[in-house]
Amino acid sequence: MSDAHLTERPVDGGPEPVDLTDEPIRLSNHDPDDAADRPRSRGRRVVLGVVAAVVAAGVVASGVAGWRVFQEKDTRVETPAQLAGLQRDDSEAARSTADYLRSGFAADIELDRSFGTVYRDPADERRSVLVFGGTTLLWQPERDLDSLFRLMADEAGRVAGLRKVDAGRLGGVMKCGTTSGDGGDFAVCGWADHGSAVMAMFAGRGVDAAGPLFRQMREGMQTR
Repeated sequence: MSDAHLTERPVDGGPEPVDLTDEPIRLSNHDPDDAADRPRSRGRRVVLGVVAAVVAAGVVASGVAGWRVFQEKDTRVETPAQLAGLQRDDSEAARSTADYLRSGFAADIELDRSFGTVYRDPADERRSVLVFGGTTLLWQPERDLDSLFRLMADEAGRVAGLRKVDAGRLGGVMKCGTTSGDGGDFAVCGWADHGSAVMAMFAGRGVDAAGPLFRQMREGMQTR
């Protein structure tokens, strides 16, 4: 028996030695390139999620607007004999004034049906209300109402202090301001929705009194 040290003995008949190269040893089945792409992929998912949310919000908003148009487009506006404590004035002078206002209003905006009426206040004959307007499909009610106020300013003088007031249960937009006439300052108000546009002039009344009265008048005049 040789007494050479075991580590000095040649190894015969064993497996070939393993060649260790410079390539890294993979300890799992995951591709390292996937890890580099993961933050980018997550970012894309976040962006796509935000875009989807914005699109969904736009669809909802469009649906709400479309439903509002559908609800308001078929509007009827009547002029009852008794309205919000006022009485319709059917005298020849009142009819002539109302027809003049109706014709002027219809010339400024294309309407399916137009009207003009004078209401008198039994408590004070100096506080008559001239109301005129009509029905049609309006896609941008507030824009059209503002245009009518500008046209009125051209005819009757500047409308000062124009502001929104409560439109009430019928919705849409309602605004009031102040202008001047032969009898002094008086309030002028208007409402518009997707089916109608109406304006009124309130002799002897300021905006604070005219706004609530106009809302009452509208609720007694307009039906859908």
